[in-house]
Amino acid sequence: MSDNRLRRIVIVGGGTAGWMAATVIAKSLTPGYCEIDLVESPEIGTVGVGEATIPPLLALNRQLGIDEDEFIRRTQATFKLGIQFRNWGRLGHEYVHPFGIYGADLEGVDFHHHWLRLRDARGGHGLEDYSLTTAAMKAGKFIRPATDPRNVLSRMAYAFHFDASLYGGFLREIAMARGVRRHERKIVDVELNSETGFVEALKLDDGSRMEGDLFIDCSGFRGLLIEQALKTGYEDWSEWLPMDRAFAVPCEAVGAPTLYTRSTAHEAGWQWRIQLQHRTGNGHVFCSSFTNEDTARERLLQNLDGKALAEPRMLRFVTGRRKKAWNKNVICLGLASGFIEPLESTSIHLVQTGVTTLMSFFPDRNFDQADIDRYNQIIQEEYEHARDFVILHYHATQRDDSAFWRHVAAMDIPDSLKARVELFRSRARISGKQEDLFAFTSWVAVMMGQGITPTGHDPMADQMPLDELEMKLGRMREVIGNAVQAMPTHQQFIDRFCKAPNLP
Repeated sequence: MSDNRLRRIVIVGGGTAGWMAATVIAKSLTPGYCEIDLVESPEIGTVGVGEATIPPLLALNRQLGIDEDEFIRRTQATFKLGIQFRNWGRLGHEYVHPFGIYGADLEGVDFHHHWLRLRDARGGHGLEDYSLTTAAMKAGKFIRPATDPRNVLSRMAYAFHFDASLYGGFLREIAMARGVRRHERKIVDVELNSETGFVEALKLDDGSRMEGDLFIDCSGFRGLLIEQALKTGYEDWSEWLPMDRAFAVPCEAVGAPTLYTRSTAHEAGWQWRIQLQHRTGNGHVFCSSFTNEDTARERLLQNLDGKALAEPRMLRFVTGRRKKAWNKNVICLGLASGFIEPLESTSIHLVQTGVTTLMSFFPDRNFDQADIDRYNQIIQEEYEHARDFVILHYHATQRDDSAFWRHVAAMDIPDSLKARVELFRSRARISGKQEDLFAFTSWVAVMMGQGITPTGHDPMADQMPLDELEMKLGRMREVIGNAVQAMPTHQQFIDRFCKAPNLP
């Protein structure tokens, strides 16, 4: 039997997407299995706005054998326990979407049902008071979670804020140490096979020609291979997510870094604030149909914590996804695959999902269509799940102070999201699968935070006497308070284990 394995994988584009793909593939294949080449143009910069992550990145780091403290030092990272939302549900209101779990499930029933029952019967504390992650976040305290499920610290989860360009360089070192070859070249043409329509080779600006069997398109919004060469098509989601512009600017760090990404809603968009060890990342995402670029730029600059370190950079985009993430012998990742605004820090995760799913459906030169179809289905579901979660933040609002907020509050929403909201309104139930990107806690946090109030709770939660339930919940708050009090501050933890050297 002939050897039909891939002989060469060619990755088009560097940045976080390209070097994450190169690192995962190189780490997953035995040395010498096939050649891996990455082509990036020195003339094309990276977008670099995705500096906030979500907890699944920890699993990837472990898979790649990355020492976490070294990773944090090299990328000048800080820890992230969730997202703080200001002015989303209504003006003057804020809430937290925490990583980790609320309280503890009692008698096999999700905790929030017990909390709703007690609140409706006797009032009492807010849901956030039963989140260890939220309590630590507000107190500026951090410690890595415990692995023992009996320990309250096991109820936490975390992610990172990091410098995306430093992260790309960090991954590049790992990938090249595993044999990935980097080519600083500009691609001037793409050759297709006249019979199959597959990408056959790239023509480079030095006159050379690079053949490949599998091509990974990380070329950004332009989609050099997946769209310009293969005409795959793009599914536009701007009817639900009308944001189409963003300004990004770094500023000086002021004070100790917070443990959360801050998202502040404005009259026609929202502003992010991400604090790293050496600076703060900021941006204003907005809809150009409801405000102009000059106003949006000024809104951003007026709301910085410290002095701006550069001129704001403009990014234009259309929310949506490529109709096929895998077409013929091309797989697209990152901005070439699609874009959902960075409200819930999904961009880097969707790259991670794309490349790790590829390794589960790794092809040979036959490129079996059944594998390709299943891969596309998985990626489509992941994108649509993230899309619905982000739409929820806009649609579930009581704001009517501007044309933009009136528009998103009144707009129709996908049937998949409509069903989730209706189910939660009735008895606070959350539909979905355990492997979904956003867990039950996330949906509960945002629905309650945005003002969606259930009319009831799971009747199974009614079995415990109210006095006993009140006592158990009181004990939970006490345990959470004691745990947070014993933690070091965020800055103390960084200083002890993972402070970046030679900060400017």
